[in-house]
Amino acid sequence: MIRKERINPATVPPAPATAPAPAATPAPTTEPPAADGVVAILSLGSNLGDRERTIRDATARVAGIDRVTLTGASALVETPALKLDGIDHAAPAYLNAILRVSTTLAPEQLLEAVNAIENALGRVRVERWGDRTLDIDIVTFGDVVSDDATLTLPHPRAAERGFVLVPWLELDPHAVLPGRGAVSALPAATSNDVQPYSAEALL
Repeated sequence: MIRKERINPATVPPAPATAPAPAATPAPTTEPPAADGVVAILSLGSNLGDRERTIRDATARVAGIDRVTLTGASALVETPALKLDGIDHAAPAYLNAILRVSTTLAPEQLLEAVNAIENALGRVRVERWGDRTLDIDIVTFGDVVSDDATLTLPHPRAAERGFVLVPWLELDPHAVLPGRGAVSALPAATSNDVQPYSAEALL
C-alpha cells in the first residue's frame, strides 16, 4: 500500500508575483491631442466685391472646417489698401477681421483648408500686394515659431499691421504675439488708419 503524505499548506511557498507589464509608450505625433487643440489666430481681409458678405461667408466656412472650432471673432474694421510701396488711398479700402479658432489640425493642414476657402470665394493670386476678393492669413498657431518657406509663424509682418492688431486686441485685450510680446505694447496696435466698420462681431 502506498502511503500518502499530508502536505501542510503553511509550508507551500507562495507563487511568485507577476511583474506588471511595462506602460505603453505613446506613439510620437505632430498634432496636439484632440481634447486640447491649439489656438490659432486668423486674419481675414477683402477689398473687392461685396466685402462684408465675403468675410461673413468665409467666417462660416472656417467654422465648418473639420477639426476646427471657431471660438471668437472680432467686429469688422476698415483700412486703406496696403501695397508694396505703402498705403494706396486710390485703391478700394479693405474690410478686415480676426478669428480665433481651436484646432487639432497641423499648421500646414490649416493653411491648406483656408487656402481652399479663398479659392472657393474667388481669390485669384496674380499680384502679391494686389487687390483681392479674400485673404486669409494664419497670424499665430499656438506658440509655434517657424521659418518654413510655406508657412512662417507667427506671420512675419503681423507686428506692423494695424489691421491685424487692432481687431485682435478688440477680441482679446491680453493677446500676445510670440516673439514680440503683448500686442497692446506694439505701436501698430494704435494705428489711426484702422476705423470701426461695424460694432457687430462676426460670431
